[in-house]
Amino acid sequence: MTREAEAAYVKQWAETGRLLEEQRWHELASLDHARALEAADTLIAAALMVPLPSTRRHWSGLVAQQEIFHRRRR
Repeated sequence: MTREAEAAYVKQWAETGRLLEEQRWHELASLDHARALEAADTLIAAALMVPLPSTRRHWSGLVAQQEIFHRRRR
């Protein structure tokens, strides 16, 4: 791929990203409350279908991660 083709490809992706973001905000702005609640319920239901290992029910690693971050600040 030539430098010009790479530049055109990157430019196309940047424009596509901009258009997708514009579309996303348009859809969010026109979303009614009932549809928003339905979408939230669907996402929560999907997350609850993922089985958690028994160890995650008692320890997620978040506290250990926070300790590591805290140590780096000192």
